[in-house]
Amino acid sequence: MRRSEVEQLARQLLAGKISLEEFTQQVAQPEIADLGEAQVDIDRATRCGFPEVVYAPGKTVAVMEKIFQALLEKGMEVLATRVSPEQADQLLSRFPQGRYNDIGRVLRIPPARPLEKSAASQGRVVVVTAGTTDLPVAEEARETALWTGAEVLLIQDVGVAGPHRLLAHLDTLRSADCIVVVAGMEGALPSVVGGHVACPVIAVPTSVGYGASFGGVAALLGMLNSCASNVVVVNIDAGFKAGYAAGLIAQNLARARAAAPSAGRSPTP
Repeated sequence: MRRSEVEQLARQLLAGKISLEEFTQQVAQPEIADLGEAQVDIDRATRCGFPEVVYAPGKTVAVMEKIFQALLEKGMEVLATRVSPEQADQLLSRFPQGRYNDIGRVLRIPPARPLEKSAASQGRVVVVTAGTTDLPVAEEARETALWTGAEVLLIQDVGVAGPHRLLAHLDTLRSADCIVVVAGMEGALPSVVGGHVACPVIAVPTSVGYGASFGGVAALLGMLNSCASNVVVVNIDAGFKAGYAAGLIAQNLARARAAAPSAGRSPTP
């Protein structure tokens, strides 16, 4: 339940318009939007930091429209992943305020009356790609991190085949609260990045590579065996998962800095 709704109920309680039992029941009751085909978890943002996210494959446009509307009515920005161009065309005709990233296959729709948020960004995330072919997964991560409220910077095509390309971006990398590194082939880039920074590095193996890459398994195993201690790994092509986790990390650090301003990160040059 949103803060404003709790405050309204509290005023009703103090005014004697509702009983203590009624107040307790409404506050303690998790809010679920029963749409028949879907049960939308309205309270997820309160519990987990961000609203429920919609995974588009296997869902009809009609079902997604209902889910989107339930979220938008509560002031939540919609994030839908793996949205096909055909689905996006139909959904944007219903929600023209939406924005579709056709590379990352991500659809975001802002509400007409958004929930109150801090004017400052919720921390900084840097997304790094090893190669141009990793961009679809990186865009999914970038859009997700932006949806969390983070400031997001994208560094493209700095894989280990040309290690000098990464060095030009060290200052940007070191300014991040969390870094998402997206790489296929042998998956070496996260280890290289991890050796240069003092923040979490979320490694995303992609299914990019030749036959012995086994659809990203080689990159996954390489990243899991990273000798860089700050590298953690998500599933193959899981840009959403990396962007979401990075957004949480950045948000929590931003809150800590707001509570103790002297503990801010180093400024970006």
